[in-house]
Amino acid sequence: MTSVLRPAEALVRAVEILAAQGFAVVARNTRGDSVYLKPEACAFALRVSNHARTPKQRKNHPDAITSLVLRDPTSEAALTEAVAVAVRNFAGERAKRERVLGVRAIDRTYP
Repeated sequence: MTSVLRPAEALVRAVEILAAQGFAVVARNTRGDSVYLKPEACAFALRVSNHARTPKQRKNHPDAITSLVLRDPTSEAALTEAVAVAVRNFAGERAKRERVLGVRAIDRTYP
């Protein structure tokens, strides 16, 4: 039988999986339910959380271009797939923004 991860456990596990893929934690909110990770030498972040981004989070972290939201209990296999999808989405969005921004700094107009 496959064990089920509660959302808080899934968040911790997702951060571990991302760290193993070269992402580093660059910020957390005070409650610990939102974690921002960046690959080395990257201006953009991938957000892992148990809720959608708030306007305050959008303002404070305009560099977060992809979010992995973990609201419900999940299996390890489903979590691994969700992380893989988030990494693919992050890579695609990063490539798109880097084409647009070139070598410039982060686009602070990101909603």
